[in-house]
Amino acid sequence: MTIEDIKKNAEARMHQSVEAFKVNLTKIRTGRANPALLDTVHVDYYGSMVPISQVANVGLLDSRTISVQPWEKGMGAKIEKAIRESDLGLNPSSQGDLLRVPLPLMSEERRKELTKLVRAEGESAKVVVRNLRRDANEATKKLVKDKLASEDDERRSHDDVQKITDRTILEIDKLVAGKEQDIMAV
Repeated sequence: MTIEDIKKNAEARMHQSVEAFKVNLTKIRTGRANPALLDTVHVDYYGSMVPISQVANVGLLDSRTISVQPWEKGMGAKIEKAIRESDLGLNPSSQGDLLRVPLPLMSEERRKELTKLVRAEGESAKVVVRNLRRDANEATKKLVKDKLASEDDERRSHDDVQKITDRTILEIDKLVAGKEQDIMAV
């Protein structure tokens, strides 16, 4: 493995951690409805737990209401129960074969709790990125130790990896700031 491979690997893995962070952010509720909010809710489908999106169409009725339309008649009650029992604090109502999931208004206190949660998620993502930086730096040190690279190459590699890390952390900070703005918007 060369220093260039180490840098490319570190950058790719940092990008993956940012993408995972984006997925985690979609699960944190803002004032607006988002079908991705129900991605974490699983329902019993013939003995196995599957995401709601695999047994129903999940969409938006308006900016504050999610619609869930089961593909099979008997699934409506199971989906409704799964949404109620999830930790999302949602209360679906059944209208024939359509489930309406209205999002309640968030209090100022709840908004502040969610911004703290977003910051904590952001910090976790930064820790992952910093660990990837450390791993890349240790890999280059090992190359120098094994006489496969010079100390100058190591120093340049550390600088390059640091630049990649700084860029990635800046991107995470921007995502956190954007999500906080979404949550605090009334």
